[in-house]
Order: sequence, then C-alpha cells, then structure tokens
Amino acid sequence: MKATQGTTYRMLGNRLNSLTTQLEDLRRIGATGKKMNRPSDDPAAIRPVLTTRKQLSNVDRYLETMGQSLDKMQATDGHLDHVENIMQRAKEITINAVNGTMSNEDRTVLADEIGQLRQELLDTANGMVDGKYIFAGYQEDTKPFVENPAYDPALYDPNDSSTWPYLYQGDGNPTELEITPGEKIQVDLTGNDLFFGSSTWNTTPPPNNSIDPGRYDLFAVLTQAEEAIRTNDPTAMQNSLADLDGAADQNRRLRSQLGNRAARVESAMHHQEAVKIDLKAILSRYEDADAIEAFNDIVKQETAFQAALNITGKVSQLSILDYI
Repeated sequence: MKATQGTTYRMLGNRLNSLTTQLEDLRRIGATGKKMNRPSDDPAAIRPVLTTRKQLSNVDRYLETMGQSLDKMQATDGHLDHVENIMQRAKEITINAVNGTMSNEDRTVLADEIGQLRQELLDTANGMVDGKYIFAGYQEDTKPFVENPAYDPALYDPNDSSTWPYLYQGDGNPTELEITPGEKIQVDLTGNDLFFGSSTWNTTPPPNNSIDPGRYDLFAVLTQAEEAIRTNDPTAMQNSLADLDGAADQNRRLRSQLGNRAARVESAMHHQEAVKIDLKAILSRYEDADAIEAFNDIVKQETAFQAALNITGKVSQLSILDYI
C-alpha cells in the first residue's frame, strides 16, 4: 500500500506534536528541577512520595513543639536560678540575725528584707512566658499563687493547705511533650511541686493538701524566718536556717531534673533533624532531576525538533508537478 501525501503530512504532524510535548516536559523539568511534577510522570512513585512527605510533616511538627518547649524550659531555668538566689540571700540574712548583739531596729531591717524576698519569690512563682503562667499546670491562664488573707502563724498546719501563707490556684498536671512516636517527657514544673513541696494536688474543695515528708513550702520557710527574726527567737531562727537549706536543695533537685529533661529534648531535636535530612534525601531520589542530564535532554530534544521541522518543511514543498 502506498502512502499518500496526506498520510505523510499527518505522520509528520503527529511527530511534531509528540516532540513538542516531550520538549515542554523537559523544559518543565529544567525550570522546576523536579522530574516528577504530576502523578502521571511516575505513577509507581506516588505512594512512597506521599508517605515521605507525611513523615516530613510529622518531623516538622515535632521540631516545632520541641523548640517551643525548650524555650519554655530555658525560661523556667532562669526563674529557678532566681529562686535559688532568694533562698541563699534569706539564709545569709538569717545567719546575721542570729547574732545576739543586733538591736531591734537592725533585726527589723533584716526581717523587712526577707519580706521583700518573699515578694520576689511570689513574683517568680507567678512568672509568665508568652502570656502564660509557667507554674500553674494546665491552668496556665490563671494566676497560680495569691496571698492567703486568712493566714495565722499560730494555726499553720503543714497538712492543711488552707492554713499556709499562700494559696495555689493552679493544678498538679505537668505538661508532657511527645518527642518521638510513643515517647513523652515532662517539660515543666508545677507550682505545687516546686514551691509547696507537694507532689500531688487536689483542687476540689476541701483540698486537704499537705507537704510531702522531707519537703518544704518555700513561702512558709521564708515567712517563718521573717517571723523568727521579728520576735528574736534564736531557736526558731536556727530551725529556719535548716529549713532554708532544705528548701534550696529542693529547688536545686527539681532544677537538675528539668535540666536533664531539657538535654533529652535537645537530643531528640538533633535526632529529628537527622531524620529530616534522610527523608529529604529519599524524597529527592523520587522527585529531583539531575540538572546536567536535564539540560542535555533538552538540547537533544530541541535538535530532534529542529530536524523534524526541516523535514516537514521540505516535504511540504513537494508538488505533483515534481513527478511529471
């Protein structure tokens, strides 16, 4: 069967259209740097690409939450450092007050300074980060510590939080962060644990919260030290010195625990960064084009296209008169 001139034109036209489409695809690859710009480019790669993108999204979420939590932990550490300085200064004042040669006026000055330290402790306990109270547990929008208007030194009972110098309006729920799938870590300290020495907290009335054995209410320790200095009670001041040491040690212990958890979060962040690099490498194998190869393919395709145009142009000049 002989090919007519019309058939030849159609074949050449189809070839030109095919070359044009291929050239457009190659130019798109060169412009985007991606060899997979649509599902039809590599149907078999769709599932691993989508899976890897999902994993990258999860890693980004982990990194964002861990970064925010680490910032909060570092801010909390700054508050704990201030608490330690307060307790250290209160101890120095109490040691000076034990000196029996001091006058009532001198002791009043020292007691007033401890009163100021107690106010500093209150400000620290009500510290905020990004507009949220950091020692209030889940009640981060509620001011955690307020002065107890009903406080009476004679009625103070370590087993009844309603008799303590300050009241806690937060809760005992620490914030936990998922740093890897299935692994959670506590990233903050609750006010009841740090400042009251109470590891559990009941917020429903009557609270009946108590100080854990061997632990300290930091506000009560400062308040009692101030009272002992004002009344010039040497025995009470000696007891306050021991309590101040214990309260400072309690703060240091919890600060150390927070530091260990912060180090764990940093380690988890480094791990997730490494995972992110690996996932991007996997995604690159499916999506990214080789720039040199793409450029060479474009040049070859343009050459083929120009050759097809030349042939088509010559064929279009043929006429029946050429055969007469």
